[in-house]
Amino acid sequence: MEVTLQSLAAGLDTVWVLLAAALVWFMEAGFAALEAGFIRSKNSTNIIMKVFMDCTVGLIGYWAVGFAIMYGADYFGLFGHSGFLFNGTGLALAGTRVAPFAYWLFQAAFAVAVATIVSGAVAERMKFGPYILFSFLATAVIYPVAGHWVWGQGGWLAKLGMLDFAGSAVVHAAGGWAALAAVLVLGPRTGKYNKDGSANVMPGHNLPLAALGAFILWVGWFGFNPGSALSGLDSNIARIAVTTNLAAAAGGTVGTLFTMWRYGKPDPSMIINGVLAGLVAVTAGSAYVGPGSALIIGGIAGVLVVFGVEFFDKVKADDPVGAIAVHGVCGSFGTIAVGLFAEKGGLFFGGGVHLLLVQLLGLAAVSIWAFAGSFAVFTVLKKTVGIRASVADEIEGLDLSEHGVGAYNDLVAPGHFAGHLVHQHAAGNQMLMTNPEGI
Repeated sequence: MEVTLQSLAAGLDTVWVLLAAALVWFMEAGFAALEAGFIRSKNSTNIIMKVFMDCTVGLIGYWAVGFAIMYGADYFGLFGHSGFLFNGTGLALAGTRVAPFAYWLFQAAFAVAVATIVSGAVAERMKFGPYILFSFLATAVIYPVAGHWVWGQGGWLAKLGMLDFAGSAVVHAAGGWAALAAVLVLGPRTGKYNKDGSANVMPGHNLPLAALGAFILWVGWFGFNPGSALSGLDSNIARIAVTTNLAAAAGGTVGTLFTMWRYGKPDPSMIINGVLAGLVAVTAGSAYVGPGSALIIGGIAGVLVVFGVEFFDKVKADDPVGAIAVHGVCGSFGTIAVGLFAEKGGLFFGGGVHLLLVQLLGLAAVSIWAFAGSFAVFTVLKKTVGIRASVADEIEGLDLSEHGVGAYNDLVAPGHFAGHLVHQHAAGNQMLMTNPEGI
């Protein structure tokens, strides 16, 4: 094959996007560790299984339907309608030299992340089967429609000039407000709130595991944001990496200092979420703002996430991992921040209010769509197949009630497995439990 400058450039861009896709995909390991660490040990296996379903069922949903809705031929700026069962051809991918399959893989990793944001918020009380249905619909329809509006060829928000470089709105705000809808339909965990409205603390069982998950997510963001440039030849990817990292540092630093002042001691969970808040907030503007602005955006997010967690606890929107505050609140702030801090068009840089108004409109549209769509899905599931685990299952833990196997079986007294039959897996040494009574 003859190598030309154009083919070499296309090859380099494709390799770059594949590397970025791998980093974003590895963020699922970060989500799994973070969420498992933030919840009680008796539900750890269940939450990891939900993340796996996002990666399996969600990937299939995005391949079969989602990518076509997001990037197919435009229908009045609302959604795409061509390229279902994606085979690498037939979709409009203007403005990039990246091979279509590599582009699909990168975008699929984003789609899966949206569903996984919701998994943490519904932890410890949602049935496994109905979650699989939601994961499919989130990646096949809910996220792709919002994505088409902002990133698709002909999307109505794209035409208005909305800027959301890597998805503070399309991925994070959409996932966060979808999580709020899920939590409102599902209800709080048993025993979380008292009759007087006060909340009981249900601490996560493994903060070091949660911290490891956060570090994995932080590394993955080097694919999430710089990868969204879609070119390894774009020198701006280095600047994007710097603004991303500075916002994370500011979020973690301010989160630490703010909780020291507010609570008397630095709260590890808030500090972990402060780093993630900074990352989420700068995602929309990482290519458009300077390092100083990134520090400010991340620092503000580090405070917002603390207030967000407190607020949603007060209104009894039970979110065990803080996903609504991190992704919904800080993703929304980050989208608005582009209208303020963008070096071209931002209000604070002499650009007037036009971009800010577009960002506000786009944020409202994406958030309302994600919330309403998810609320409808969870409501239908609730009235048909049911979404809430029984109180008995919650008390026992979803690991045993849903999967028949715990995460830390060597720490559980043998009598705790009463009613479960223990047998050896034919292919290995893993102990599996089944429950013939269906309890």
